[in-house]
Amino acid sequence: MGYNPLIVTSNLAIIALWGLCQFIPIPYVVNLLVLVTSILYVACHDSLVLREEQALARGETPAGGEKLAVIDRPQVETLKKEDAMQFPLMGSASLFSLYIAFKFFDPQTVNLIISGYFGLVGCAAMTATMAPLFGMILPSSISKVEIKKEIKIKHPLPEFIGGESPWDLSIDATLADVVAFIASAVFTGVYLKTKHWTLNNVLGISFCLQGISRFSLGTYKIGAILLIGLFFYDIFWVFGTEVMVTVAKNVDGPIKILFPRSLVPNAETGKIELSLLGLGDIVIPGFFPCLI
Repeated sequence: MGYNPLIVTSNLAIIALWGLCQFIPIPYVVNLLVLVTSILYVACHDSLVLREEQALARGETPAGGEKLAVIDRPQVETLKKEDAMQFPLMGSASLFSLYIAFKFFDPQTVNLIISGYFGLVGCAAMTATMAPLFGMILPSSISKVEIKKEIKIKHPLPEFIGGESPWDLSIDATLADVVAFIASAVFTGVYLKTKHWTLNNVLGISFCLQGISRFSLGTYKIGAILLIGLFFYDIFWVFGTEVMVTVAKNVDGPIKILFPRSLVPNAETGKIELSLLGLGDIVIPGFFPCLI
């Protein structure tokens, strides 16, 4: 099986920058540009499956007349025009809810709840990111062993709260997926315990890779609607109020990628100086190259 040399190079660049920046002072701009470019290239390449999914949904066939092969694909989502219009409203509601929580409740308790949420989501993102790697490393006789179990649970909740009944919690995975899940769970547990910036970056990179590769804007028109909404969203919440700044300063979670400006700890705080880049500044622009 052949591998795209640019994909391999980009993955190696991500791993190398993550490891080297802990010991070697890499210029902030170089670190940021190379890392973000590598993340975007890998994620956009992985998102090519979205085009095949959309073509299958439209009933299209390739030039040869044969239907596109149905293979194991990750679950993907395509944004609708209505979703793009509602996105700034839903984002505003979530942002203001966090602001109220930090204002009127104990910040440590709020962060504990948020950490639990990010722990679950981060574990899922890391599992999806690492499973292909374990699939290549482990012998095929082991990695391709399938584990299937149908689990459906009925619930009495209204559909707008609990979704459709029954809940489908069926398991359909390979042994490589299970190994990736165990490794991700251990890693996430260490992160929640230490909150070290290098571990934060691993989760942040996983969020970026999975977000871009599993989510599609569908069309440039929908992307334009989303950007216009986010433009006014940023103007209001960032420059018009203290809400965004307050939430950003208080939330202690992998919602950003951190870049060391110096490896020498500050004499007063005992910590190294870090610059950050929000995940939204990577993921939102990353949706557009996927349309090309």
